[in-house]
Amino acid sequence: MKRGKLEKLDTFVALSRQRSVQILIGIGLLYLLLVTVEIPFVFKTGFSSVSQEFLTRPSRLESEEDLEEREAPSRPLEKVSLNAYQPISSRLTRHKILSGLIFDNSTFDSPGKDELYMSAKSAWEVGRKLWGELESGKSRAAAMKSENRSDSCPPSISLSGSEFLAHGRVMFIPCGLTLGSHVTVVAKPLAAHAEFEPKISMVKDDDEPVMVSQFMMELQGLKTVDGEEPPRILHFNPRLKGDWSGKPVIELNTCYRMQWGSALRCDGWKSKADDETVDGLAKCEKWIRDDDNHAEETKARWWLNRLIGRTKKVSLDWPFPFSEDKLFVLTLSAGLEGYHVNVDGRHVASFPYRTGFTLEDATGLYLSGDIDVHSVFAASLPSSHPSFAPQKHLDWSSRWQAPPLPDSDVELFIGILSAGNHFAERMAVRKSWMQHRFIKSSKVVARFFVAPHPRKEVNAELKKEAEFFGDIVVVPYMDNYDLVVLKTVAICEYGVHTVSAKYIMKGDDDTFVRVDAVLNLARSIPDDRSFYIGNINYYHKPLRYGKWAVTYEEWPEEDYPPYANGPGYILSSDIARHVVSEFEGHKLRLFKMEDVSMGMWVEQFNKTKPVEYLHSLKFCQFGCIEEYYTAHYQSPRQMMCMWDKLQRQTRPQCCNMR
Repeated sequence: MKRGKLEKLDTFVALSRQRSVQILIGIGLLYLLLVTVEIPFVFKTGFSSVSQEFLTRPSRLESEEDLEEREAPSRPLEKVSLNAYQPISSRLTRHKILSGLIFDNSTFDSPGKDELYMSAKSAWEVGRKLWGELESGKSRAAAMKSENRSDSCPPSISLSGSEFLAHGRVMFIPCGLTLGSHVTVVAKPLAAHAEFEPKISMVKDDDEPVMVSQFMMELQGLKTVDGEEPPRILHFNPRLKGDWSGKPVIELNTCYRMQWGSALRCDGWKSKADDETVDGLAKCEKWIRDDDNHAEETKARWWLNRLIGRTKKVSLDWPFPFSEDKLFVLTLSAGLEGYHVNVDGRHVASFPYRTGFTLEDATGLYLSGDIDVHSVFAASLPSSHPSFAPQKHLDWSSRWQAPPLPDSDVELFIGILSAGNHFAERMAVRKSWMQHRFIKSSKVVARFFVAPHPRKEVNAELKKEAEFFGDIVVVPYMDNYDLVVLKTVAICEYGVHTVSAKYIMKGDDDTFVRVDAVLNLARSIPDDRSFYIGNINYYHKPLRYGKWAVTYEEWPEEDYPPYANGPGYILSSDIARHVVSEFEGHKLRLFKMEDVSMGMWVEQFNKTKPVEYLHSLKFCQFGCIEEYYTAHYQSPRQMMCMWDKLQRQTRPQCCNMR
């Protein structure tokens, strides 16, 4: 009996093994069949569909909220081509890039229009044509060709004195500087001459003319827009004679966005021991002064002190590095922490880098004043063309894209004036105060207002940027400093017609905005009142001479109307609606200063309905103050610093890095 059971068990085990082997063989055949079919399928369709499916598949670690907000892969792209961002979300493709402001010939041809209108008409015709070519794809090839200029970055540049004069006293450095670059100038200061310029001659009380001998060497950047002076990345100004102190001095400074920083003044005394150095070098070296009471000891006295055992350390002083009619060799080099100036082989001064500029921005060397230039030489220059380098500034991640416009009305709309090539400034704004929860929730909407740039490659990159981020509105006229007022009108039009905002704010791309503070300030005004909030100037008089001169034909009155400084002000929507209506009816008066223009328009509106003017210094015009509402002249680095402080601290604080 037991034997029979054992035989049946052996038979069952044998059958089980046989079936297992058959199952394994079947699985193997099925695997071979799948591989045989799948490989040709992959090769026929390509890997793009597979990789795209993999990229868009959400990670298990992501929350449902993240998945709702994400509409494209957030991994930054190293290089974005024209096709890299075509399949972006529908909300971004619906973004209206071109401003809805109505431009036509009748806008500028109405009777009584002044020269500014004629300039606007010309800029509109050129800008409309340029942007139309870009949208049709005609200018794309030219833009790509200009981007691939590899032969325009010579490792060194040399100009004789006559060549330098022929170039307008400017040596063009096409690719800027890089770490270790150096510029050498061989020149001779001219003899002092009588100066009758009031700003200089007023240092003396008598009637005798002031004798002046001074020159200026500047590293300059490319112009941003027509009418705006190029930025001074480094201003080096030796004054042999003619300074108010009566002593030879050297001043160094920068001018960022037409705003001068704090000057470094070297007047013959060595920098203090507790003053920060630049790459280990003093900011100012010492030279012999007429009023020195501890001048260099004579060699005989020095040897005598050595013989009798006195080991007092003697510091050797040098004369002022520049003399009238005496040739000098100056070398300006780019170090790790700043610029260094050597004259005739001796270190004279060092100037730390200031935020707002990079070495690549220094695309021109300018020399002027009482100086005879023999030759200029630049070497160790970068080998690749940085151009405006948007790929170095723009972070192509979906997290920086503008949120969709809400279906309901917006409480506050912020229009930001920007120039076409200000890629770094716009990216810094996106990563800082535009990340405020009110903007992310679309309670507040912010947009950049940009006009076409003279350089086609800038416009090509601008169009890609606008399509990807969805936060740029293009006003179709060729950018010009005197026509910034058109962007202000476009801001009002967008705020009124596109987002139906309750309050409308105007700012600049170098203005940091405390979104919650300005919104609460606007909310403090009763709903039935019209208001104009900002840093308001009362009884401001127009300048009648100089760079910012205003003729009596342009403004015949002695005072401007009250107006808020341009970097940041807020309007009630009824005033903005009035501005747009007057423009569309060809009755709006344009003035070349956009902030004064707004003051004119508000004053006109005030005749029909009372306007509440609210002045506050917290809309800071020249930099930043504690408890600010807005801070002006903030570099991209400062923007990020201020945002970081705002997140970590309860009190808003400045980042005065310059």
